[in-house]
Amino acid sequence: MKSPLLTLPGAVPAEGVDEGVAAHYGDLFREQRALADGTGFVDLSHRGVVTVTGPERLGWLHLLLTQHVSDLPPHQATEALILSANGHIEHALYLVDDGETVWAHVEPGTQDALIAYLESMKFFYRVEVADRTADIAVVHLPAGSIAEVPEGVVVRETPYGRDLFLPREDLEPYAEKAGPPAGILALEALRVEQRRPRLGFETDHRTIPHELGWIGGAVHLQKGCYRGQETVARVQNLGKPPRRLVFLHLDGSEVHLPVAGTGIRLADDGPDGRKVGFLTTSVRHHELGPVALALVKRNVPVDARLLAGETAAAQETVVEP
Repeated sequence: MKSPLLTLPGAVPAEGVDEGVAAHYGDLFREQRALADGTGFVDLSHRGVVTVTGPERLGWLHLLLTQHVSDLPPHQATEALILSANGHIEHALYLVDDGETVWAHVEPGTQDALIAYLESMKFFYRVEVADRTADIAVVHLPAGSIAEVPEGVVVRETPYGRDLFLPREDLEPYAEKAGPPAGILALEALRVEQRRPRLGFETDHRTIPHELGWIGGAVHLQKGCYRGQETVARVQNLGKPPRRLVFLHLDGSEVHLPVAGTGIRLADDGPDGRKVGFLTTSVRHHELGPVALALVKRNVPVDARLLAGETAAAQETVVEP
């Protein structure tokens, strides 16, 4: 779904999974600084929007999600995962309940599979699941923003900012008065700085929540049964995850950033050494320079010097080994 804000001056379209919104509007670092200062907004209208209504919506979702939502207070934001039977991450939902409806935004293009799964689990519960992507656009306001929120718009407020579920026809008028636009690359740079994983970026087909630090944030350890809980409990109580998320400071002298999927190796072994992980997201940060997130094997020493392809990388621990 192509955003109408791609017609704004300087807009350069994003590629890949974020296709449909702007990568940037001509000045990546200015846009990052604006978001860090609490000004501007980010067009996330390419993200999927799913709602669940009905008197049993919270109790029903509580049975399916990794998060404790049976008593979720109105207007309190949370996030949750849906796991496979083996505990691998399949979906990430960013939720808020307005007192009558649960609103969730999800990664672009994942809403159809999510809705299919939810529909298959309805049974006799009094719930209705709907795809609202066509009529609702997600807009992100950074932490500290004083931008006005239109009356009646559902807001998901987090320490990182506010997500607005805005009627799609109001997107252009809202953009005119919401401050300078920032592209998805600016938001991604701040996400990497904050060490926050993203589905499809930091995950692959075998990722479990412990590897990314999602335990306690998106996974509640004191709730009832859900699909994949056995793996979560077993790793939490009896073992360690096979991989761990790390934050990388990349060599700033390189012209090109290593791309997602680039192999991570021990620097002492050289670029032809044994692969110990892979880079997941790399960005140029307005203060930190080139930085990245990566998944590495748990037994990689926390003080080991690394290579991302042929680029030197110093690691910081995100998930403890």
